[in-house]
Amino acid sequence: MFRVAIQLLFFTAAALLFGRAGAVEFNAVEREQIAQHGPWPMQFAGDSSNRVSENEQAIRLGEALFFDHELGIDSKFSCASCHDPGKAFTDGLKTAQGRVRLDRNTPSLLNLKANRWFGWGGENDSLWAQSIRPILAADEMANHPDHVRELLLSRQRYRQFYLQAFAAEVGSETSEKVLVNVGKALAAYQESLVSQRTEFDDFRDALLAGDQAAMSRYPESAQRGLKLFIGAGRCNLCHLGPRFSNGEFGDVGIPYFTADGIDAGRYGGIQQVRANPYNLLGKYNDGDPGLNAVSSSHVRLTHRNWGEFKIPGLRAVAATPPYMHNGSLPTLRDVVLHYSNLDEERLHTDGEKILRPLKLSDAEIDDLVSFLRSLGEE
Repeated sequence: MFRVAIQLLFFTAAALLFGRAGAVEFNAVEREQIAQHGPWPMQFAGDSSNRVSENEQAIRLGEALFFDHELGIDSKFSCASCHDPGKAFTDGLKTAQGRVRLDRNTPSLLNLKANRWFGWGGENDSLWAQSIRPILAADEMANHPDHVRELLLSRQRYRQFYLQAFAAEVGSETSEKVLVNVGKALAAYQESLVSQRTEFDDFRDALLAGDQAAMSRYPESAQRGLKLFIGAGRCNLCHLGPRFSNGEFGDVGIPYFTADGIDAGRYGGIQQVRANPYNLLGKYNDGDPGLNAVSSSHVRLTHRNWGEFKIPGLRAVAATPPYMHNGSLPTLRDVVLHYSNLDEERLHTDGEKILRPLKLSDAEIDDLVSFLRSLGEE
């Protein structure tokens, strides 16, 4: 009996020292990979192309305009109509509903500040240009620069915010200049939308600190899923860094045919960004194009861009169903199943060579979903 008690005491002490019995172990390489997904919140740099980036008055103007239905031509739509704060700034729909049903899923606006390209196809090279797009789009807000200027002129609060942010009276500016500045104010507000810390962040920090007690509070299923994510699944080759995205584009075997034809993805996005008068190579860039427009200058159109779409960040991913550029996968489990049973024939010949069917077991699928949920469910 005494021997049994001693053995129990030994195993209890070992569990406290090394983590719970059966806890997942991570080697030095895995720990280094996990470390690269933080810290969170990360340090975001201001947008040098937008002189009111991080300006408090611009943020206040942008926030007010974001929820103002009169920013749409007939007062039917605001930015928040599709980007609902209660749904992690998405709409929960398969594809967005503008003045007509659109072809693409509404992406979350969380953690946009570090992006280099904006939109599923990278149609814009700045957040302020991306913010202008739906205001003018005929199938979304369908507005006109003159009407945007009139809206600001009609509101004393807007005129005051504008003057404080841009050091100019709305009435002294051209309609196009006011439109661009509205885009920059909206961008300043959206830059402030950062997701909260998560269970994963607490585990990462505890792992690096060697805090076994804190590590043990992270579900073992999520730990096993994390090990798959950075290991056999190789998910972190595209979903890397603190935001869990490389910010680029990939063909992941999701069809790009629509009811009306073909969604050209990155191929069309490159064409649009190069033709856009509001791109960083144009006159409204507040910074040095030689520094902040290098990517815009060197982007090249290639055949492989067909079928490529933005690799989204995974923070708060559990709060943003359905998934993929066309909203074709309803749940996180469906996303994991897609990669588990990936049809390589759907990838074009220049597709992502790193992709292969993962052939996961049901238990592994559950673990990977558990890990993804630990990245936030706000």
